[in-house]
Formats: sequence, structure tokens, C-alpha cells
Amino acid sequence: MQAVVIAVVTSLASVVRSRMALQIEILALRHQLAVYQRAGRRPRLVPADRLLWAWLSRAWAGWRETLVIVQPRTVISWQRKRFREYWTRLSRQAQRGRPSVAKEIRDLVRKISAANPTWGSPRIMGELRKLGIAVAKSTVEKYRVRPSKPPSPSWRTFLANHAKDLVSIDFLTVATVRFEILFVLIILAHERATLCMPPSEAR
Repeated sequence: MQAVVIAVVTSLASVVRSRMALQIEILALRHQLAVYQRAGRRPRLVPADRLLWAWLSRAWAGWRETLVIVQPRTVISWQRKRFREYWTRLSRQAQRGRPSVAKEIRDLVRKISAANPTWGSPRIMGELRKLGIAVAKSTVEKYRVRPSKPPSPSWRTFLANHAKDLVSIDFLTVATVRFEILFVLIILAHERATLCMPPSEAR
């Protein structure tokens, strides 16, 4: 009994498929006839015509034998073009690069770093995680407020501030007339040397 049911179902399915294929073939032929009637001997296809045949090439196995107005490779090229245009639209709609950081988070990073100038980026990241905010270290580095560094002093200012603390030491030997060797240690205080030097040389 089961074999009979399977045979009947298979026959009905084949009849339905055959009838559907016949209807699709009639649709394809009528469409091509309408194109010829509309444009004459040299058919001019509109986007709707290309869309129809792109769909037929995917849904119907016998579309190549029925196609007359263009070559089958032309329909395949239409389908590939539609595929490229579809993914191009998706890529343009997608957001490029890293997502932007909300203004509230940027302001919070600046506020925390300004209130705690000795904190580094890892410490600020840890405090933000305690608040349920996960940000990258590069984001904290970008928006944290860094304390301004004082300008570097000039050499003249450095000497004026530290001359009293600087000394130069040199050790040398001197041969005397009696062929004796004297050991000489020289200690120079820069504070006195700087005071004795002319202003032009002190620079």
C-alpha cells in the first residue's frame, strides 16, 4: 500500500512540475514576443526585462533553450552585475571604521583625567569598567587630559639656578726640573667662574 501511495504522489508531483515548467516556458516566449513587438527587429531591453530573465535563469532549468533575444552569457552577466551592485549598496550603507564614542563617555574621560592628573590610561579604564563602561586604551589615550609641561629652561637659566651646586674636577701630573712627578688635583667652582665671566661668554 505504501508503494502505491508513493507512486501516486510522485506522479502527481511530476505532473505539477511539468505543468509549472510549461507555464514558465509560455511566460518566457510571450515576454520575448512582446519585446520584439515593442522594439522591432533589434530588441531594446529595459531593467524589468533583465530582472525577469535573471530570475528565470535561477528558477528554471530550461531557460537557455527558450532564450532568443540575447545570448545566455548576457543574462549571466546581468545576474553578476546585480550581485555586485547589491553588495556595493550594502558596503556603502554599513558604517565605516570604528564606531564613534559617545559624547558623554568622552566628557567623562576628560573629567576623570583632569581630576586625577597622576592616573594613567589603565587606571582610568578600570574606573570606567566599574561604572559598566568598556572602552579601549587607545580611546582613553585620545580623550584624556594631560597636564601641561613647563617649558624647558635655557642653558643660561640652568647655570643661574644650579651654578652654586656645580663643580668641575680635574686630575693631572706635572714633571718638575728635578725629574720628580707632582700629582695635581684641580677643583673649579662654577659659581665663581660664572660670576667672573663676561655676559657674552656666560651665554
